[in-house]
Amino acid sequence: MSTPDISSATSAATNSVDGAVKPSNFLRNAIEQDLARGTYSQRRWGGSPGDAAHHTAGIADPAAVRMRFPPEPNGYLHLGHAKSIWVNFSMAHNYGGACHLRFDDTNPEKEEQEYVDSIREMVNWLGYSTEYADVPGQPGTSQAHVYFASNYFDFMYRAAEYLVESGNAYVDEQSPEDMRANRGDFGTPGKDSPFRSRTPAENLARLREMRDGQLADGAAVLRAKIDMASPNINMRDPALYRIRRATHHNTGDKWCIYPMYTFAHPIEDALEQITHSFCTLEFEDQRPFYDWLLAKLCEGGMLQTPPPRQYEFARLNVTHVITSKRRLRQLVEEGHVDGWDDPRMPTIAGLRRRGFTPDAIKLFCERSGVSKSGGWIDYATLEGTLRDVLDPVAARALAVLEPVKLELTNWDSLFGAGHEEPCHAPVNPHDEAAGQREFTLGREIWIEAEDFMEVPAKGYRRLFPPHTGGDGQHKEGNKVRLKYGYVIQCTGVEKNADGSISKVLAEVIPDTKSGTPGADSVKVKGVIGWVGAHNATPAEFRLYERLFKVEHPGEADLADELNPNSLSTMQGYVEAGLAQALQAEGAEPKPLQFERLGYFVRDRQAPWAADKLVFNRACSLKDGWKP
Repeated sequence: MSTPDISSATSAATNSVDGAVKPSNFLRNAIEQDLARGTYSQRRWGGSPGDAAHHTAGIADPAAVRMRFPPEPNGYLHLGHAKSIWVNFSMAHNYGGACHLRFDDTNPEKEEQEYVDSIREMVNWLGYSTEYADVPGQPGTSQAHVYFASNYFDFMYRAAEYLVESGNAYVDEQSPEDMRANRGDFGTPGKDSPFRSRTPAENLARLREMRDGQLADGAAVLRAKIDMASPNINMRDPALYRIRRATHHNTGDKWCIYPMYTFAHPIEDALEQITHSFCTLEFEDQRPFYDWLLAKLCEGGMLQTPPPRQYEFARLNVTHVITSKRRLRQLVEEGHVDGWDDPRMPTIAGLRRRGFTPDAIKLFCERSGVSKSGGWIDYATLEGTLRDVLDPVAARALAVLEPVKLELTNWDSLFGAGHEEPCHAPVNPHDEAAGQREFTLGREIWIEAEDFMEVPAKGYRRLFPPHTGGDGQHKEGNKVRLKYGYVIQCTGVEKNADGSISKVLAEVIPDTKSGTPGADSVKVKGVIGWVGAHNATPAEFRLYERLFKVEHPGEADLADELNPNSLSTMQGYVEAGLAQALQAEGAEPKPLQFERLGYFVRDRQAPWAADKLVFNRACSLKDGWKP
């Protein structure tokens, strides 16, 4: 086993970060009770697992608490994993401890290096380091802070042999059907296997035949010998090892038997000296086996005492979201989405590509709370958290998603042909230090199609031409302000042969430019966005909505539950100069606010082209979603 250290451990536990006191919960209470009692204060870090010297070798463990995030590398991390990452890493940090990133890679048929790489990338992107600055006792050295269950396969197998030799495990050769039938159910106790009475020597010989590839896949399993009549079905002689000839991403073809997750996980926790093993409530019924196994191995001197303890908290449930890896893989493989990082997916990679930031995801996890009771959080809360995070920091820009051309017919007479009027606006209205952005207004501009209505509806405050109202009276064309520009008045509209609008006509009201003394001389009730037609940059806008139209997807066929309007694509324009600003921001696109339209981010997967940008909408400025 490697000997990792933490990057910044403190000797005194604290329940605050940057002076902010964190709300208490039952997980914090468990940690604080152990710290007060000194439960793990005598641990030593180092030595070789399984050796007698392991109890005394090494140096004192500098971590007040030691936790872990243990994903299985059989898919991409999703929003539920983000909650677990936040719980484990943030609490370890709060109490001056360490948190391990560990891959529970015990099922080679479903695991791939792609998933390992993506998991590590997402943990780092969320802001949790997987590198240690120093190794205990070796100043100036460093090592990767990543662990694998497969690194412990040799020890796990020795532990299996110990359980067999001590009479706590046996090789069962029932068929899967007989084993399932003899397990019983919640109202019926199980039946002992006919192989349960084998001697330890017979079981050990058979286990070694399993290891050496002398038995076929499925011909036998190693089982713990506990209690086939236990009311907890998980304690009815659970399987420890199965035969599975499959190439492992980390160990290759060294093994043809692999440990079960429930056997491997507590051993991994113990070898890494985890103090508090946090997991979600579906593992609550597995805790008795977790404790049983560690107690047996501690009795045999194979593990240090006191062993880790498992604690369960409620998983994160968000409406209109699926977090089953099997179902997420189905969405990808059946082509309902464009890969694991499709911006509609609840994967962390998908959320990142859509425009969510690490701060927004972590704040959402914090707001969801930590408790023993489950419940559902509305998807609107997720988007609301993103708005709260982005509003004070996101740069602003003007964009037009569904463009209609507007001509300012008196432009040349006021300013001269070809004149471009300088305009400016804050990069971020909440941050004066961010400075101003510059763009120009000309004779022709693009406006949003929804900002013009030939026959205005009641209460419509944007552009409309002169017309006869419902009362038979002549109505003048409406006046609006071009944001950061002049007040204009609509004078007419030109149409194509098919009746579609080709151009809106308007006149500038002189001396009304924003920021000048005459800006308030003409009162208007509408303000519209625009970009100059003479220098606007073409852009594609991908507007995303909730992937599922039902609150709790997964209860029917996925194809029937999908929202057909989860993606729409529009071709429009953004203000001049934005392409250059985005090119200078680096490899990680930063979300920005297109004023009046929502929060967007440059698509990280689209090839860079300064003359055709691609943006994903992270969320609108307010929640207006309807199924």
